[in-house]
Amino acid sequence: MAEVVLFHHVQGLTDGIRAFADELRAGGHTVHTPDVFEGELPASIEEGVAHVRSIGDEVLAERVDRVVADLPEGLVYAGFSWGAATAQQLAQTRPGARGALLYESCVPLTGEWSFGPWPDGVPVQIHGMDKDPFFALEGDLDAARELVDTVGSGLAELFVYPGDKHLFADSSLPSYDADAAALVVKRSRDFLDRVS
Repeated sequence: MAEVVLFHHVQGLTDGIRAFADELRAGGHTVHTPDVFEGELPASIEEGVAHVRSIGDEVLAERVDRVVADLPEGLVYAGFSWGAATAQQLAQTRPGARGALLYESCVPLTGEWSFGPWPDGVPVQIHGMDKDPFFALEGDLDAARELVDTVGSGLAELFVYPGDKHLFADSSLPSYDADAAALVVKRSRDFLDRVS
């Protein structure tokens, strides 16, 4: 079975993220859920963004580095929104990645925010809603399509769901969409079964 490290979004390690991790564990996989915010649970996306800024990128990067330093290579890196960017960076820069699950975020492979080229042979699956103001309307969906085109459909999958919700797979938030989230879980578990 796969070993996964799942990074939370800007509202912290919510009960909904814990529940999502449990759904992946139910498929027989090991899932680590680090709390990069050290217990803080911002009440909104806006407050979460402000919280990220108040901590600072350097401190957050140090916390992430401490988390993965204790984990083996051969991980699947996963994350939601802000956490997906963290997962993508690790998948692209830490040796031995087995795969990446990117929920509601995708960083372009080129440009000032790029982490460099996608590593050879590393599969990736990306999920997001087609009218999500953050994923679809801020360029992440375009970046996801570019990633699939670059890496090829044999290694990269993009699943786009109808709707305008962000953080729709987090059952503890008002944006939760149970039907779409169930599909995300199923497709994620299928992905993890393949990379195990």
